[in-house]
Amino acid sequence: MAQTAGVKPIAIAGRVASERERCLGMTDAERAWRKQWLKDQVLASNEPVHVEEYWKERTNPIRRFYRKPLDVLFNKLTPMLGVQRAADYRYITGKLGLAAVGVLAIHYYFKYSGNDWTKKGGWRVTRTKPMVLPGQPGFPYKSQRTKDSDFADRGYSNSLIFDSK
Repeated sequence: MAQTAGVKPIAIAGRVASERERCLGMTDAERAWRKQWLKDQVLASNEPVHVEEYWKERTNPIRRFYRKPLDVLFNKLTPMLGVQRAADYRYITGKLGLAAVGVLAIHYYFKYSGNDWTKKGGWRVTRTKPMVLPGQPGFPYKSQRTKDSDFADRGYSNSLIFDSK
């Protein structure tokens, strides 16, 4: 959902937000309003305030659960690293962790659940014929499949059924 929930945002700075507009001339009321507006933009020394109960109400319990380990780790590192650097490292660590889990999941899938002759489903990974041009070694390319039955083999001929023990 958009930050304004579908309502057009209103510029609270008004006409005097643009330097060009201010140079055209401002009334005394506009000058006083701009002075007060600039004062209001200065944050207090304790802002922004982190209210734990507000954060808990706004976030999903599942999200809080999977964020907890890195939150605990980087809360302990914050005095050494600083608030901003600890937040940056926490973000990067989380994203790299998710990427590593994704890579490991893909590796596991293709190692143990790939498509072969024993399964109906799964992604079938095939290799295309290499491009061998005239003058290159291996031209003309000859397939390693010698019989017609080799083309739809899907690992059947390498199975334990054919062991002669």
